[in-house]
Amino acid sequence: MSIGNRIYPRIWPALGELVEQYRDLPVANISDSMQRMAGGGCNLRPYHDGTYLCGQALTVRVRPGDNLMVHQAIEMAQPGDVIVVEAGGDLTNSIIGEFILAYAARKGVAGFVIDGAIRDLGAIRKSSMAVYAAGVTHRGPYKVGPGEINVPVVIGQMTVQPGDLIVGDDDGVLAIAAADAAALLQAARKKHEAEEGNWARIKDGTDDRSWVEKAVRASGCEFVEPAAGAGN
Repeated sequence: MSIGNRIYPRIWPALGELVEQYRDLPVANISDSMQRMAGGGCNLRPYHDGTYLCGQALTVRVRPGDNLMVHQAIEMAQPGDVIVVEAGGDLTNSIIGEFILAYAARKGVAGFVIDGAIRDLGAIRKSSMAVYAAGVTHRGPYKVGPGEINVPVVIGQMTVQPGDLIVGDDDGVLAIAAADAAALLQAARKKHEAEEGNWARIKDGTDDRSWVEKAVRASGCEFVEPAAGAGN
């Protein structure tokens, strides 16, 4: 067995229409609906034109600075896949650039999430294919290997399993376990509706801010009274 250099078959179930139902939900609302405990991803920033990212993870683990298995993942990809690459967070060499985006676009890939570097930033900024990465470099990748495909990966302290639902917007990127996606959708919708109601109250001035002092006092904070004669 070639440990560290192997490709597993695609055995995860497709989420189908459930994927598209997430598309209009802010990632912050989804994250809050996960009790704000969804880990990591904070170092991965969007570099594309702002298009919302939504799709299932085709996971890749590579040696830092090497993208051979990323090319193989593109060959295996199905429309709507998000290629998620664990590249060690290394920024010395890029993992993808403009050419790889073009290859991926032909396969209908929804986007890339890379715990590593990219290049050809000028082209990527104009791209509607979502690209999240840890940074940018002009140095290109090697194509030697080894690497693995369809294995659990860790990107920005966030564990991603093959087939997980990946969502991303201007605030960042988030992985959702496929088994939790249906239940979480309902919770995130309720959170979003509650925030919309809060915005309406803020705009018309009917929002209630009395909770702030109550929470401060509940924390044990002391409101210090001015000394007698102070300020006279």
